[in-house]
Amino acid sequence: MIERADLLEKVKTAIHRNPVTSILGPRQCGKTTIGRMIAEAFPSTYFDLENPLDSAALGLSAMTTLQNSSGLIVIDEIQRQPELFPILRVLSDDVSKKFKFLILGSADPFLVKGTSESLAGRVEFVDMSGFTLEETGAQHFQKLWLQGGFPLSYLARDDASSEAWRQNYTRTFLERDIPAFGISIPAETLRRFWTMLAHYHGNVWNSSPFSSSLGFSAQTIRRYLDILTSAYMVRQLAPWFENIKKRQVKAPKVYIRDTGILHSLLSLHGDSILTHPKLGSSWEGFVMEQIHSILQMRDTYYWATHSGAELDLFTIVRGKRFGFEIKYTDAPRQTKSMIIAQQDLGLDMLFVVFPGDKSYQINDKLFALGIFDLGKILKKIKDGSIERNPL
Repeated sequence: MIERADLLEKVKTAIHRNPVTSILGPRQCGKTTIGRMIAEAFPSTYFDLENPLDSAALGLSAMTTLQNSSGLIVIDEIQRQPELFPILRVLSDDVSKKFKFLILGSADPFLVKGTSESLAGRVEFVDMSGFTLEETGAQHFQKLWLQGGFPLSYLARDDASSEAWRQNYTRTFLERDIPAFGISIPAETLRRFWTMLAHYHGNVWNSSPFSSSLGFSAQTIRRYLDILTSAYMVRQLAPWFENIKKRQVKAPKVYIRDTGILHSLLSLHGDSILTHPKLGSSWEGFVMEQIHSILQMRDTYYWATHSGAELDLFTIVRGKRFGFEIKYTDAPRQTKSMIIAQQDLGLDMLFVVFPGDKSYQINDKLFALGIFDLGKILKKIKDGSIERNPL
C-alpha cells in the first residue's frame, strides 16, 4: 500500500477549520480509501450511498438520521442524493452541536454546483487525483508515467493487467458514470470525442476538426470538453496575456490528465509511447500534473505568441514569476524561445524539466531540472524558501 500522508494531513486540516470538507476527484482515484482512513482517525459515523441500507436511511429520514449521528459524519458518493445539500447547510449552521461533515463524490458539474451553492462559506474543497510522484517516489516515475496514477492501474501485477483495467475503466466511465451524472450523451459518441482529444493532447484548443469529424456544432463540442473537464478527465490550461506588442495565443491548451488513460486511448502498450509521435506531449502532460499536485494552485497558465515563442507553464507565487519548459531530452539547452519568454514575461526563474537524475544550471535564471529533483524545488517555490541558485 502506498502512503498518502500529505493528502491525509490536508484533509484533516480542512476538517478542523471548516464544518464541511469535500473531497473531489475522478472515479477510482482512492477517495473511499482516504475517507475510511479519516473515519478511523476521528470518532465518526460513515454512510456509503452505494450501500442500499445507508442510502435508505438517508433517503427516508435524512435530517433525523444525521442529527442522531455522532462525531465526524462521512458521506460517500453524495452525488447520488443531491437533496442532502440543503440539510447539510442547516446542520452545519447548528452551533450548539458543531456538526462536522466529510463528503466524498466523483467530480461532476452538478455535484460541484450543488456543493458551492448550498454550502457556500461552509465548505473547503480538497481536490484529489491518482498517485503522484511524491507518493510513489521519483525512482518510479516511468511506471507512474506509463501506467498512470489510478491506484488499481499503477498497482496492477503487470502491464497487461494495468492496460486491461484502464480499458474497462474508460468503458465504465462512459456507459455508467456519465449517465449517472444526468448527462444523456451516447457512450460511443463521447468515446470518439475522447479518443480524438487524446490525439490532440497538448495542443491549443480548436473545435473545428472535432465539429467536422463528429458532425456537431462548436457549442456541442465545447460542452463535451467541459463535461470531461468537470469529471477530472481533462485539463484545460488557460493562456496568459502579457502587455507586450506581440500577438498572443488566446485559446486554452487541452490535456488528458492521467497519462495512463491517455496511452490507453491512443492504443499504446507497455512503453511504446517512447517511439510514438506523442512522446513529447505525453511527457509534458505528466510533468504538468505533478507540478499542479504539489503547488496546489489554480492560477497556472501557458504562454505563446503567434510568432512561435512559447512557455509550457507559467505561474506567480509570492510575487515571483516562475516558468517551466517540459522536454523529453537527455540534456536540455537554452533555446531562442526560452530567451524570449524570460525577457517578455520577466521570469525570476525558468526550469526545464527533463527525465534525468542530475539537475544543473544553464545560466543565471535558467535551470535544467531533473525529474528526481522536481518535488524538492516545487516545495521551495510553494513555501517561499527558493534561493537564487536553488540547486
